Amino acid sequence: MTYRFWMGLLFFSSLTALHGQIVINELDADTPGTDTREFIELKTATPNMPLDGYCLVFFNGGSGAQNASYYAIDLDGLTSDINGLLLLGNAQVTPAPVFIIPNATIQNGPDVVAIYQANASDFPLNSLATTSNLIDALAYSNAATTQPSALMTALGLTVCVNENQTQNAANQSMQRNSNGTFSVTTPTPGVNNDGSGIILNGITITAAPSPITEGQTLQVTFTTNTAVTGSNLIINFVLVNGNFTLLDYSGNQTVSIPVGSTSASTAILIVDDTANEGDEELLIKVNNVPSGYVLNNNSIVVRVNDNDFVVSPWGTPLNPTYGIVTPAIPNGYYDSLEGLSGNALRQALQDIIANPAVVRAHSYGDVTDMLLEADRNPQNSSQVWMMYVESPRSKIDYQLGSSNIGVWNREHIWPQSRGGFADGTSSFSDGIDIWLPTGPDDILAGHADAHHIRAEDGAENTLRSNRDYGSDYNGPTGNQGSWRGDVARALFYMAVRYNGLSLVNGNPVDSTVGQMGDLASLLAWNQADPADDFEMHRNNYIATWQQNRNPFIDYPLLANYIFGPNFGQPWSFALQNPDLSTTSLWVYPNPANDWIQVQNITEPTKGILWDMSGKKISEYTLVSSGSVSLEGIAPGLYILQLQSETQQKTIKLQVN
Repeated sequence: MTYRFWMGLLFFSSLTALHGQIVINELDADTPGTDTREFIELKTATPNMPLDGYCLVFFNGGSGAQNASYYAIDLDGLTSDINGLLLLGNAQVTPAPVFIIPNATIQNGPDVVAIYQANASDFPLNSLATTSNLIDALAYSNAATTQPSALMTALGLTVCVNENQTQNAANQSMQRNSNGTFSVTTPTPGVNNDGSGIILNGITITAAPSPITEGQTLQVTFTTNTAVTGSNLIINFVLVNGNFTLLDYSGNQTVSIPVGSTSASTAILIVDDTANEGDEELLIKVNNVPSGYVLNNNSIVVRVNDNDFVVSPWGTPLNPTYGIVTPAIPNGYYDSLEGLSGNALRQALQDIIANPAVVRAHSYGDVTDMLLEADRNPQNSSQVWMMYVESPRSKIDYQLGSSNIGVWNREHIWPQSRGGFADGTSSFSDGIDIWLPTGPDDILAGHADAHHIRAEDGAENTLRSNRDYGSDYNGPTGNQGSWRGDVARALFYMAVRYNGLSLVNGNPVDSTVGQMGDLASLLAWNQADPADDFEMHRNNYIATWQQNRNPFIDYPLLANYIFGPNFGQPWSFALQNPDLSTTSLWVYPNPANDWIQVQNITEPTKGILWDMSGKKISEYTLVSSGSVSLEGIAPGLYILQLQSETQQKTIKLQVN
């Protein structure tokens, strides 16, 4: 079945007579998966025709759409091939497009794509459709019942092509027939739709190893579909890409495939410098190939791992250390809390961390810059540590497009939709010195408050969505929970920092703005996963931007006095003030209720609890830092003895 394409009858006929040199030949707007093989193919009346002075404009015509442009491409500098074809599309399209369109850019419809004799700058975002200088246009959809009606009227179109007419839109494209009608069938990018024309000899680029590390040699190989004839095939390519410059490699960037052969290679040495530049990406790109050839692929990205990364002395959340990172708490910062209890304690804490005269609000764009340092992997400064999945990822793998696979992005621990601060700040990064004053009622500042925003795997971030913790979300299968205390302390901070946010028990309706759960789980997580050096480092760094700290990282026990069983009891820094500047054994809280934390255990350590008469109450062996239950221990004063091969500590422990 075919669909006729009209442009207002007489209008179309006169337009074709005047400008018939270029038409839309094929469009594949819906491809399998995350739309990484979208393309649009143009056809010129004559081969090797320059397209200077033309542009391609994509208009949004779906339900509720603005019926305006969402993407425009300048065709200046592009030329059709020997068959009169010009292919534009995603990087994974074969043969390689002459112009790369970002993945998932072309919408599935109902929309319109049009060729104009104009510049792309004439069609900024949300430009209205016009017939002025219009050369050709195609209205399309992926459902028989929907059409971009307003756009069709504006452009004089009467027919809309349905890419999904055979219920297989992801695997078929819309192709112009010789009589101007359109068929929906198997895609034929870079080839005449009817199979005619000159068959070009394809060139495939391969590179190994990928990824590559500084100091290694990259082998770049070019292979043709059939043996080279006539004269040797000379191919020139470039590698420069962003921060990857001519100083980062050496080697011959020209290869020659002899007549009768199908391949040739060259070796590129990746320079092993001594600079900590972070991971980079080189781009193997061929700008031109001789007539009769076509590139099957191009713009090949190869990851270059920097071997000069910095290793920090502290551990990852999965293998934590304690006491190595010193809290950068300003003198007197928390002094006003001493002796307070209940709501007075909470208010005094908010007065510190939401002080309008001190605290600074930054943009959501700034948060990305903050996370590069705040969440960097201690084992490799070229990477960030992703919270829920408990693994690192290169800093340059930040999500820029719609695909969330294999990338990291910014995870709001208190979801935007449940905080009332969705899109509350700019996505533009303007640096540490540009900020706005803020206070406890400035809920929109929560959108970019880095104390509750973490680097996370894109797909896991989507899976978590806006679910409550504990009663609903507990991380991916098999995770060790190294992030749970971090999450609890971030939520405690948010609930104190911003008026209108509260933590509740259970699993409230996930559309409830201002509430998050599960408080009981969060209190338990705060105890089971104590604040470590990784968390303290990020607290110190974020404070250099925001001029406030997360007090629940500095003093995790505060959570019990504001949200938990010690609410109403006076707070004193004597309850929790371990010497974090050393790696010796330390215990908190003291006095204690139902549990204590024993930290800096690096080898099997025997613990014995004695009462004041010298009677042994309990004995255990600890193999790692963590929580020790005091369940069943009567209130009173005890002696706790800790001893390993290299360390020993004896303290008086008050059990309430």
